Amino acid sequence: MSLLEHAEREMKLVGLDKEDSEYNGMIYDAVMKMMKVFADEGHSGFSAMKVLVIFDRLAKFKPLSPLTNDPKEWNDVSEISGGNPMWQNNRDSECFSKDGGKTYYCLSDREKIITAKNKEEKNGCEEN
Repeated sequence: MSLLEHAEREMKLVGLDKEDSEYNGMIYDAVMKMMKVFADEGHSGFSAMKVLVIFDRLAKFKPLSPLTNDPKEWNDVSEISGGNPMWQNNRDSECFSKDGGKTYYCLSDREKIITAKNKEEKNGCEEN
């Protein structure tokens, strides 16, 4: 069974192809378009997994490397915090800083304060 046949069968089993499904069957069409592009690429198992990890992160608006303290990555949003110093990262919008990007926290884990990478450090494609 091909990847496309598998995707089609699985989505039909849960009714995503039906006009009365969520988003009127558009999810089925959108996923099948992406599956066709992915299948046409002819990836091996290893490259397929790499592509999927990178695609998943980018599709979720997540960065591929750690955030840095580069001022160009941080937008001053003090006006939304009652005038208190506040910056929002423009590579990962869930991350906020009170010190211009030297340290930050992300809304998904407010308890964890992260020290940003120095902007001069080279960052490769990493899973965060």
